[in-house]
Amino acid sequence: MSDLALDPRAASFDLQHVVSELAAVRQRWREAQQRSTEPGGRELPSREALSDIVKGLRGALFPMRLGPSDLRQESEDFYVGHTLDSVLHGLLHQVRLELSYAARHDASQSEAQVDAHALHIVREFAHALPHIRELLDSDVTAAFEGDPAARSVDEVLLCYPGIEAMIHHRLAHRLYAMGVPLLARLVAELAHAQTGIDIHPGATIGAGFFIDHGTGVVIGETAVIGQRVRVYQAVTLGAKSFPTDADGHPVKGLPRHPHVHDDVVIYAGATVLGRVTIGKGASIGGNVWVTHDVAPGAQVTQARSQRDESVAML
Repeated sequence: MSDLALDPRAASFDLQHVVSELAAVRQRWREAQQRSTEPGGRELPSREALSDIVKGLRGALFPMRLGPSDLRQESEDFYVGHTLDSVLHGLLHQVRLELSYAARHDASQSEAQVDAHALHIVREFAHALPHIRELLDSDVTAAFEGDPAARSVDEVLLCYPGIEAMIHHRLAHRLYAMGVPLLARLVAELAHAQTGIDIHPGATIGAGFFIDHGTGVVIGETAVIGQRVRVYQAVTLGAKSFPTDADGHPVKGLPRHPHVHDDVVIYAGATVLGRVTIGKGASIGGNVWVTHDVAPGAQVTQARSQRDESVAML
């Protein structure tokens, strides 16, 4: 046996010094950021708590597929009601944390107003769940009909990373629209970590959206995507440039990502940048770089775009 195993004192890590130094670093950061202390405990939402909330919402939306393994159909409504009661109360606490944080920094709302606003958001979110389920049903159907390897809609729901990403996105987008962008971003990042698909919660995506394979897909905040759109792995719908203010900082909130109309297909590795329009029914080939509008029904491929860019561009 080693000396360390025989004498635990030999494994001292000088923790008192490390803790003291970490405290000093935190204090310098808070002073630089003009942050106050947090005497009441954690003041920002919890990624771990949101992970549990999303897991419950997945089960409530698809109880017999994503709910508990021993659930029986005759208990479906009881499970959904019980689960929603739990996760919505948890969500209410997380919403209140974000709203309280914002209110403390701009003094725009009283504590009572924050409570009322948080409750309103969560109630509206709950009422949106049936519509979210309908949108997800359309995404599942699109994946099943668009992939010859899919044997059933159940396989799509249980196995496809694109559907996992869209479950998170449909929930996150609703939260984003309701004014809690930090919560929305955290929900989106849970899917990003699990699937490698990065969809900003601000992106607007129509029904029947199919992400095939999915790894490396990036969709920006102001992207607008129509109905029945299909994208493959490593597709980017990104920004071409960032306008800056007088101090050189990026101007936030401006439309800077593509507008993709209905029935468009974008194949693997394609990059579409800027506030360009991809017309209805257009097809963007693999590894193509697009920075101009594409006409409805046009086909853009590497060879064609190099030979005669005007064929595909408005």
